[in-house]
Amino acid sequence: MLKRAVITGMGVVSPNGIGKTAFCRAILDGKSGVKLISRFDTSDLPVKIAGEIQDFNELDWIDARERKHVSRCVPLAVAASTEALKDAGIDHEKMSLDEKREIGVVLGTGGGAHDFSDAQYHMYYAGKVKQISIFSIPSGTMGTMSSEVSMRFGFRGMSHVVTSGCTSSTDGIAYATRQLQLGTLPMMLVGGVDSPLAWGILKGFTFMRIMTESWNNEPERGSRPFNLDRDGFVLAEGSWMFVLEEYEHARLAMKEAGIAAENVQYVNLHGTSTDLNDRIETRALKLALGDHAYKVPMSALKSQIGHPQGACGAAGVAATLIAMQHNQIPPTINLEKPDPDCDLDYVPEVGRAAQIEHAVCNCIAFGSKNSALVLRRVN
Repeated sequence: MLKRAVITGMGVVSPNGIGKTAFCRAILDGKSGVKLISRFDTSDLPVKIAGEIQDFNELDWIDARERKHVSRCVPLAVAASTEALKDAGIDHEKMSLDEKREIGVVLGTGGGAHDFSDAQYHMYYAGKVKQISIFSIPSGTMGTMSSEVSMRFGFRGMSHVVTSGCTSSTDGIAYATRQLQLGTLPMMLVGGVDSPLAWGILKGFTFMRIMTESWNNEPERGSRPFNLDRDGFVLAEGSWMFVLEEYEHARLAMKEAGIAAENVQYVNLHGTSTDLNDRIETRALKLALGDHAYKVPMSALKSQIGHPQGACGAAGVAATLIAMQHNQIPPTINLEKPDPDCDLDYVPEVGRAAQIEHAVCNCIAFGSKNSALVLRRVN
């Protein structure tokens, strides 16, 4: 029989709130984290807004000498992981070596260290060869990112990266859950991180014509899932991390129950604000939930924070856990004139009180990938 897994800790670094308390208040209030980009010059780019975390001090989490050799994803992941471990009551400094061998790390990321590689290319073509990091190759690969987190806390269990586009952190959480179910390890530190805010990355997305260019003067209105006038997503960054423990290891009580469509009380949507995605996701939910699709409330976190790429699934899980804990569904903001083809209950603007026992977190990625997690409340 498969073992059961529970989430016992959560940490957040988000465009609309650093720390899970700030994030909770922001998403329930419908506070946008989309702003004008301040990190680099956007004068030659048609897109000038993003879900940028502007008040995050990287040097609180990483030494200045080390920072120039790694992606911004590293301090983001370390900060979120530190809060998640504290939230779960885990003090890694007091753990024995054997205890640290029982904790694995799984990190989902879509772009990984692309921002770091972008910076190295800029220095090369600017003739600043001597300033290029000697760790350009190892730090520029996604596979080392979980190792940075494992080494930071001294964990000696598996250390894996899952990268599958926008479903990366959703798949990573599912992968970590399966490891617990199979008894490979009793505890996992798992989640997602992405920091795709760099000139070259934005330039590449503008060539694809899938980012909105219409809301540079009103950034907070830029991400508009399911709205009739939506014309592209807003790029974002962030990290959402969780401590996942095997049921008996966490000493919690939960009853096993089958999940049918009518048992779902909330769906956290992928909702990118692109024309095609929002219509396809709406259609898929109708196929999956049948008539119940019209009865279950749903909302899109990306309306508030933008699209943090491979970390978006973990962000959606964090939002869903908050909704479950506070009996309040976060709203889909900027839904002013719904697309007639998107006719489900997207909980616009003010949010809604609701008792949620079972929820679905949905994620879609390039390459026709679709991943979904079912969360069950533990009392």
